[in-house]
Amino acid sequence: MTIERHIEAFLESMAAERGAAKNTIMAYQADLEAFAAFCAARGIGPAAADTTIVTAYLTDLTTLGLSARTQARRLSSLRQFQRFLLRDGQRADDPTALSPAPRLPATIPRFLSEAEVDALLAAAASLPAAQARVARAGLEMLYASGMRISELLALPATALSTDAMVLLIKGKGGRERIVPLSPAARTAGAELRAAHPKGARFLFPGRTAGTAMTRQGFALLLKRVALQAGIDPARLSPHVLRHSFASHLLARGADLRSLQTLLGHVDISTTQIYTHVLAERLQRLIDAHHPLARNAEL
Repeated sequence: MTIERHIEAFLESMAAERGAAKNTIMAYQADLEAFAAFCAARGIGPAAADTTIVTAYLTDLTTLGLSARTQARRLSSLRQFQRFLLRDGQRADDPTALSPAPRLPATIPRFLSEAEVDALLAAAASLPAAQARVARAGLEMLYASGMRISELLALPATALSTDAMVLLIKGKGGRERIVPLSPAARTAGAELRAAHPKGARFLFPGRTAGTAMTRQGFALLLKRVALQAGIDPARLSPHVLRHSFASHLLARGADLRSLQTLLGHVDISTTQIYTHVLAERLQRLIDAHHPLARNAEL
C-alpha cells in the first residue's frame, strides 16, 4: 500500500528526529491514513485540508461512535502532522489550531496491592525452573524500577555485568535515564543471565538465537503466573506493574518529581495521573493528626 507522500515525509521525520518507536510510527500512520481517506472522498489531499475539512472530520469521528480517547489521539496525530507541514513550509497555517480536544473521562491507573505483588513473586518461583527464572527476573525488575516492557525486553545480555545497583535505560525517543534495582531484582536478573543460551544478545532472550523475548511471550508467561497466584489474568500486565511501582512509591512518601524522573516522563502532567494516591495519603494524614479529626472520634 502506497503512503501519501506528505504523510510519508512526516513519519520519516518522526523516526529520524524524534527517535519514535516502530509501534508509535505505525499508530500515527494508521491515524493519518484514515484522515487521508476522508480527504480523498472530498477530492483533496491531507496537506491541503482547511479548518472546515478538519471540523467535518472530527464531527465524523463522533458520528462513527469512536471513544473520546480515540478521537483525542487522532486529533493529536493530525495536529502534529499539520504542524510538521507548517514548519516545513508546505502550508501557511495550521487548520487544527482552533480544534478543541475531546474531554476525556478521569481515569485512575489500575494497580495491584502490595500483597498481590508478593503473591505474584511467590507464584513465579513455583513455576518450572526455566520459566521461573524469566518470570521472577521480569517481575522483580519491572516492579523495582517501573520500566516499560519495551525497555525491559531491549536490555542487552551485558546489562547486569557489573556490581552497579542501577541500570541505564534507553526510553521513548531515545532518551536515557538511570533506574535503581533492588537486591532481589539484581539477583533474579543475574540468575537469568547465568542460564543464558550460548550467543544470547539480550537479557531476556527469545526462542531464536540472537533475538529478544517478544511482548506476546512475556504476556503469556505473566498470565500463567497470575493464574498460579489466584489473580485474574485480566488485571495483570507489564503496565499494571509499572502503575503499581508508581502508586506504591507515592503511598510510601515519594514525591511526584522524583517519580517523574524514575518513570522517564518528559512532562510532570503525565505523572499526575497518580495524584489519587497522594489524595488518599493526605486524607489518612489528616485523619491521624488533625485535631478536629481526632475530636470527631471522641
